[in-house]
Amino acid sequence: MVHSNELLERWNSLSRRPGGAWLFSRMIGLKARYSGSIRPFVRELAPGRCHIEMADRRAVRNHLKSVHAIALMNLGEIASGLATLTCLASDRRGIVTNLAMSFEKKARGTILARAEFDPPEPSHDGPFTAVAELFDVEGDRVAVATAEWTLGPR
Repeated sequence: MVHSNELLERWNSLSRRPGGAWLFSRMIGLKARYSGSIRPFVRELAPGRCHIEMADRRAVRNHLKSVHAIALMNLGEIASGLATLTCLASDRRGIVTNLAMSFEKKARGTILARAEFDPPEPSHDGPFTAVAELFDVEGDRVAVATAEWTLGPR
């Protein structure tokens, strides 16, 4: 993955241009291949804030024709991760050490994950909890992802 401050710099540079958010989202998917499998689309990104969408398509559905729980978990982790990593200095890193998900409603249609929290200090060492809420197109909350990140030197 690119260094966190580079991540935010790339977003700030690309998102202002036509097709830039799409290009940035593709870049994330190529750098983090498994995360890219859900084809996330970043809508907003700032330290402590990430809005990211996932389209409802056959590849992310389960046998009940709703979005699969693991696809939702993946989306929640990406949202919490981008919102957290953009807070860090370039010599820092974060790794998920615990990930929990509560499911509230069957997820159908495009899903929006919103991670919004007070950012950690750029030199924070140790655990940091980030929460991402996932919403359907009607605005109903379908799930909540809680990611425990361990932040420290690269």
